[in-house]
Amino acid sequence: MAVTIKDVAALAGVSPSTVSRTCKDHPSISAETKEKVRRVMLQLGYEPNFSSDSASGANSKTIGIILPPSYREAYENSFYLETIRGISQFCNKRQYISTVITGQDEAEILGAVHTMGAGSLVDGFIVLYSRKEDVIVDYLCEEGLLYVLIGKSQLSANQTIIVDNDNLLAGQEAAEYLYSLGHRKIAYVGNESLFFFSADRKSGYQLTLLRHELPVVPQYCVEVSCVPEKDAAQIRSLLEQPDRPTAVVVSDDILAVALERVCIRMGLSIPKDLSIVSFNNSLFARLTSPQLTSVDVNSFQLGIEAASQIINHIENPDLLATKIIVPHGLIERDSCCKIG
Repeated sequence: MAVTIKDVAALAGVSPSTVSRTCKDHPSISAETKEKVRRVMLQLGYEPNFSSDSASGANSKTIGIILPPSYREAYENSFYLETIRGISQFCNKRQYISTVITGQDEAEILGAVHTMGAGSLVDGFIVLYSRKEDVIVDYLCEEGLLYVLIGKSQLSANQTIIVDNDNLLAGQEAAEYLYSLGHRKIAYVGNESLFFFSADRKSGYQLTLLRHELPVVPQYCVEVSCVPEKDAAQIRSLLEQPDRPTAVVVSDDILAVALERVCIRMGLSIPKDLSIVSFNNSLFARLTSPQLTSVDVNSFQLGIEAASQIINHIENPDLLATKIIVPHGLIERDSCCKIG
């Protein structure tokens, strides 16, 4: 089996990103550490590329911001826009450049990441999302490229720099709020569970039901791959059930707007017929009528923390991986009311 950059890092007692930057003769790595890493490379028979060409861009002071693959949805989601704003603001203060990496599919993004990483065009990456079996994050890990993940890590959690919310707790609190208003038939509408944030919010919602000895009804849980436009059949089916829910936890404000639109078409009044708690506290939450009660995940602060972490690890390569939890808070508006 071929020797990998992780093998070198483990034996040298450094991070894979330190090995990667040693290969590129990055000036942020001390001469002593470079010598130690190179001795291990020689011992294991690992053959890096020490070309001066790759080192020419080593001090680029540039951060790559990776959006999820999408034809359009990611660019319309205010969560990503606010997070990027936080990253950019912090980078500006530290005199780093931030550049957005996006594409219609994983292959397109992977190509851009490969080009930037192999050519030392960026010092590190911030991945704005986390999901199961992500080939882009796998590539970053395998190549020993420095990155910060906004969300949960599926693999190598102890070696991954993470900035996240406690989405499990947030899901619990959203459902608990509806329970406190007297609701007992509470549904969940969310993104696909391959995204960790949605899976955790759904699990939190279910834990609240179980804590109050309420049944977890499979028909009350709806997951959609994208924001429904004309065809909102799954949401309509939820609301057409004979014993339909009186309240819904929705994983994103944009989905909550789609839910509101279905309610209007069906003649259902919010919050009289259906109470809604959503997430992100975005502009969408404030523009709807009635305005949405929403969990503020502080996406701007997530961006600031992610930028702070990536720059700290660029400038201090031997730092251990960190995990930062950004607090959330429920913003009460008019989309919920008491029942009974």
